[in-house]
Amino acid sequence: MLQYTTAPDVLSILEAAKLPVFKVGQIFQKFDCSDSFNGGFVRNIIRWSLPGLLQEHDGATLTVAAKFSIATTRNIALQFEEAAVGSLRISDELQALLAPAFLPRSFLSLEVLQFIRGFNARIPLQQGHSIFKTYDRLPIGLLYYLSFLDNDMLLGRALGSGGIFIFSRTQPLQTF
Repeated sequence: MLQYTTAPDVLSILEAAKLPVFKVGQIFQKFDCSDSFNGGFVRNIIRWSLPGLLQEHDGATLTVAAKFSIATTRNIALQFEEAAVGSLRISDELQALLAPAFLPRSFLSLEVLQFIRGFNARIPLQQGHSIFKTYDRLPIGLLYYLSFLDNDMLLGRALGSGGIFIFSRTQPLQTF
């Protein structure tokens, strides 16, 4: 779970969370290297909500996915692939408005509820090249410096102007 950051993109999300219409829950980074010895996938996950419309703190999930490969003993090279918004969990109030419990539920109201629950928007973030060809011409910010402070704390730094991240180890990520 994110404990601290100086990354401008994350700080802008945290600033927006000061507005009464947008709330940010937990922020995670999840690495998956199960299929490879020299790389894998990383997902940056932000749980958020729109009070009154979505469940508090985890009404929706923003995920930014990237491939990574080992560039040096302390650096990984990132290739961002996509951003996605999904896992919508509407508030009880909105569900009562869309499909009141005291009225028979219509086919249309059930279809609307199913659409909202299954909503998943994906935006490709492909760079113009693959990171797996060469590391000497990577754009700034695609190299990520990693250092484990202890068994539970990870310090990451996006080289260039990407910022510093401090994450603490948590339980395995639960998906909704």
